Amino acid sequence: MLEESQKTAMQRLVAATVIAMMLSGCSQTKGWLNSVRGDDVAAADEQVIPGAPVADQYLAELSGLSSNDPALQAEIFADSQAAAQLTPNPSTTLRYALVLATPGHPGSDPQQAQSLLRELMTQTALMTPAEVALATIYLNSTEQLILLGSEARRLRASTDRAQRTEDAAINQRLATVEAENRRLRRDLEEAEDKLEAITSIERDIRLQDQ
Repeated sequence: MLEESQKTAMQRLVAATVIAMMLSGCSQTKGWLNSVRGDDVAAADEQVIPGAPVADQYLAELSGLSSNDPALQAEIFADSQAAAQLTPNPSTTLRYALVLATPGHPGSDPQQAQSLLRELMTQTALMTPAEVALATIYLNSTEQLILLGSEARRLRASTDRAQRTEDAAINQRLATVEAENRRLRRDLEEAEDKLEAITSIERDIRLQDQ
């Protein structure tokens, strides 16, 4: 029961952290979308990378990953993986890294996502401001998820050790009780044998007196 309670609590903590990070990311995303759409006056001064997807494309795909549609999740993962492998560049790598960093689907891999995002942060000159912002937010989110995962494993290991220690103590107590019961049975048998011997002697004496 203790292990299940801690596991449930950790799952809730991870979920709450992810939601908080995504909400924080959404507030920052508004600025990028304005810039990319041309709503911001300063958009004209921003770097433009030919062929780079706009922020809306990344976010739409991540929204699809958050659905409960396994077929759609598998399609998005396979497509992003193939693009990153066949036409490697900062945009395809970022797309694949964001897919890996998103929890809730079979292809999620925070460790690989962290590695790719860290590599991307050394190539920011080849990325749009929106891509840099996305990479930064998801790198922070992934690092936090990895830390939470490590803490969850540590708690599970600690719980397992505590359970094993408790089981060992219970087994030791049972062994002690069983050993005491065996000793008491032997003592009882010895007492019964002595009583029988005394009774037999008394019976013989009475027969002799007769």
